[in-house]
Amino acid sequence: MGIPNRVDFVVVGAGIAGLRAAVQLAEAGPVLVVTKEQLAESNTAYAQGGIAVALGGDEDVALHLQDTLNAGDGLVDRTAAAVLVEQGPKRVAELLEWGTAFDREGDNPEGKLLLTREGAHSRSRILHANGDATGREIAQSLQRHARKIRNITLMEWATTVDLIVEQGAAGARVVGITLLDAEGELHSVYAKAVLLASGGAGQVYSDTTNPPVATGDGIAMAYRAGAEVSDMEFFQFHPTALSLPGAPRFLMSEALRGEGAYLLNWKQERFMERYHPLLELAPRDVVARAITREGLREQPVYLDMRHLAHKDLKKRFPGISAFLAQYGLELGRDLIPVRPAAHYLMGGIRTDAHGRSSLPGLYAAGEATCTGVHGANRLASNSLLEGLVFGALAAAGMISDTAKAEVTAQTVAAVAADENSTDEAAMEAWIMELRDLMWKDAGLLRDQAGLLQARKTLEEMALTLPEGPSRRALEARNLHQVAMLMVASALERKESRGAHYRNDYPQRDDAHFAAHSVLVKGVLRFEPVEAAASVSA
Repeated sequence: MGIPNRVDFVVVGAGIAGLRAAVQLAEAGPVLVVTKEQLAESNTAYAQGGIAVALGGDEDVALHLQDTLNAGDGLVDRTAAAVLVEQGPKRVAELLEWGTAFDREGDNPEGKLLLTREGAHSRSRILHANGDATGREIAQSLQRHARKIRNITLMEWATTVDLIVEQGAAGARVVGITLLDAEGELHSVYAKAVLLASGGAGQVYSDTTNPPVATGDGIAMAYRAGAEVSDMEFFQFHPTALSLPGAPRFLMSEALRGEGAYLLNWKQERFMERYHPLLELAPRDVVARAITREGLREQPVYLDMRHLAHKDLKKRFPGISAFLAQYGLELGRDLIPVRPAAHYLMGGIRTDAHGRSSLPGLYAAGEATCTGVHGANRLASNSLLEGLVFGALAAAGMISDTAKAEVTAQTVAAVAADENSTDEAAMEAWIMELRDLMWKDAGLLRDQAGLLQARKTLEEMALTLPEGPSRRALEARNLHQVAMLMVASALERKESRGAHYRNDYPQRDDAHFAAHSVLVKGVLRFEPVEAAASVSA
């Protein structure tokens, strides 16, 4: 398939935010959707837990908003969060129209939608599909729908290298992207506007539930181009990932605790009552730190569903059950060893509700962004909803802002990339050193000494940054950039709030830090909470 030199819109990323945006953008003109692997490989597809949506009317919407505010620990932008919960039902209704098969009561295709509960939610409002494969079902339904739309071109195995920024009389503007195709050729694609829906950065940590594609590419590219990034210190660690020698850090969904699972320490005692009145359904940051403390000195912590053995747990959690069976474990029969792992970045490219970044021509949606909707700690199952709602809003913003614009493009022939100048084994070792460093010194529990050491080591590692235009070398560069942003932000926030916990500053400090961190071109500042809602390109 040939790569177009110009289109109306470029979307980087094919998860829930990117595809939902592309569907709407196609109403206004040709759209190129670029993803560096196959369409099925995204954080969306790996989302087990579900999608939170208030289907119970105005009272449910109000409660969903309050739950989101509570979980965000004082940093949620109320305006953005209200948009999320109010528009959620409409967007989920669209998914149903497009064939998304959410689970229903009694396994009846025409039955009432099955709603479950997860941590920090005041009522059951989580939709699932195939038990624990919600993200995959949504991703597949969006892909099927997008493939039917003539104006959408889906390009797999194409790695975005950087944004093309044009300097004009009115200042800098993003006018396209440079990408590396599967054959190793470099291309330039020009557009009226570019949407970064490239997902999170979980691979910056050695222990993560994220797939290999989550290397923070969009955030790093946006920052290099001069866009603002915000709240990069807030990285959510999922409390319960499988902790078994020789096994991947497989996510043990929050829905397990929503179903009634207990957490036990090495003495096989429940311990969450010492940390939060909601026990196992406390906000994720609280549960993750509790597990870390209970598991100090390498003592195990377990997920226990033996008291729920009367339920058909294999049917409720088919994917998790099948994975555990590979290691001789079974829900309802065995204690499942767990510990926290990197899961979700609340920070990212700073945008308003319509996806506008601080750099004209550049928009973003999904985990790559910071709209302020998650604050310091994302409420369980709000991430898929965020991608859906703000993907659509970003598309609306792009269409409105570029209604009278023309695509101006140079004619640039494809260029063969130079050969890699960094040995593959050495590159992987460099990346693993960075990931181990971030887990050790900028992970779940932080302090100034560790963060300063992380910054020093990262600065030294910049001198040996892997070279070459290969996908892996580009990912290494992006991981390093994201790590630097995270450490810089974590050093300046001298308090503990949500997912950011400083051992040397254990208390929340509203007097100084009831604000979002904002980084642009090496300068960090703090802005009051509601300010992000009005960012405009």
